[in-house]
Amino acid sequence: MKTFTATPADIEKKWVVIDAEGVVLGRLASIVAMRLRGKHKATFTPHMDMGDNVIVVNADKVQITGRKRTDRMYYRHTGYPGGIKSTNADEILGGKHPERVVEMAVKRMLPGNRLSRKIMGNLKVYAGAEHPHGAQQPETVDVKSMNSKNTRA
Repeated sequence: MKTFTATPADIEKKWVVIDAEGVVLGRLASIVAMRLRGKHKATFTPHMDMGDNVIVVNADKVQITGRKRTDRMYYRHTGYPGGIKSTNADEILGGKHPERVVEMAVKRMLPGNRLSRKIMGNLKVYAGAEHPHGAQQPETVDVKSMNSKNTRA
């Protein structure tokens, strides 16, 4: 038997919509990362972009368990000496770009290489319930019904 290796002609990409309202952030990010990478497919090949295009809506209504909403810090650097800046998840979710929390969580669950930076282009995150990708006819994936621990009351 020979090991199957996918070629670009073998890849079939779908569009998927995931509603993040009431879903725990880490569980959402792991499901999205798996879909983006293509590990849910039987023809998964590690060095190819096999995954689906994922649209995440209601990213501002994602749940963060425990005290992580106030205690988890996100750091960035201005490029100047001593220019490290920090904000917590509560400030980001209540700010101008709440979708960045989901984007960062998914990005950090992917390997840190060129392929994962290309794969991140297949992720579209929106703070509200509307998205402009209706022409692609995306199918919905219900993350809440996959496991009872995926949601928080």
